[in-house]
Amino acid sequence: MGETYEQAGVSISAGEEAVERIKAKVRSTFRPEVIGDIGGFGGLFGFDQTRYRQPVLVSSTDGVGTKALVAQAAGRFDTIGVDLVAMCVDDLVCQGAEPLFFLDYIAVGRLDPDHIEQLVEGVAEGCRQAGCALIGGEMAEHPGAMEPGEFDLVGFAVGVVERDQLITGATVTVGDVLIGVPSPGLRSNGYSLARRILFERAGLSLDDPAFPGAHHTLAEELLKPSVVYAPAIAALTRAVDVRGVAHITGGGIPGNLTRVLPAGVDAVVERSTWEPPRIFGELQTLGEVSDEEMAKVFNLGIGMIVVVPEADSYRALDVLRSHDQRAVRIGQIVDGTGHVQLT
Repeated sequence: MGETYEQAGVSISAGEEAVERIKAKVRSTFRPEVIGDIGGFGGLFGFDQTRYRQPVLVSSTDGVGTKALVAQAAGRFDTIGVDLVAMCVDDLVCQGAEPLFFLDYIAVGRLDPDHIEQLVEGVAEGCRQAGCALIGGEMAEHPGAMEPGEFDLVGFAVGVVERDQLITGATVTVGDVLIGVPSPGLRSNGYSLARRILFERAGLSLDDPAFPGAHHTLAEELLKPSVVYAPAIAALTRAVDVRGVAHITGGGIPGNLTRVLPAGVDAVVERSTWEPPRIFGELQTLGEVSDEEMAKVFNLGIGMIVVVPEADSYRALDVLRSHDQRAVRIGQIVDGTGHVQLT
């Protein structure tokens, strides 16, 4: 008997079943601009140019990093898709763009329709929160390259903004205020260090309490889905003069806030103005991690930082809080050389 794809470890029938299972979830994200249905060679989006005078398309791609290994070990795949969408669309809004559509790529060692269905449900939920359409994607089975149960998840988002409404940081000036938008957990950054500290150094398991006295497990703590900030930041840009927006991901506050600072100014961030989630203190203690290293790797409980004029600061806080983001004033812009000072 001759060789078959199935014998090589790739199941076409499992792929077809997975596609059928996710169709309704994908359709739940569609916007009026989406043309057709899933299953074509490309996703179709009827861009309405009449809405804009000088539209600029903004794109972003990202993954979930080694947070995928935590999801794999816990056998829980229903939330990590939200992380994927957040990592992409929250980059778009840093430049003032409205997220329009999203595509995902899922690679697995063995295609399990249940596994795929959970992953895509998370992606669809993230898209619904962001207000963008999931218009396409790809599932790939990689026997030999990946073990059964292993997976990787990456995504690609496109948004649009008027050219004269682009947020670049160029207008940030001395006296402006820094508004921090809280992150309840690690989002999708620093998991290689977190896993090393928690599992290798401290010898903890996913079923252990997240920290002494916690009523939830370490798995639940590490798999908290990322907040999708895009709708709140978009509302803010319509309400006040937003001069800079920084998505606090890999590199922490110093590595990301500096990206929106023009020459001639520094950002002074006052760490006493917010309470970092408990997990950060546990990681620092268990790993004996320096303050400097913590600030370079983790967001320390701040997922986005917005720069606004002093006169707009109270209005900015009101708008963000009205969109369920408990924003706080965390610092200001001063004379300098484009650096971030954590005090």
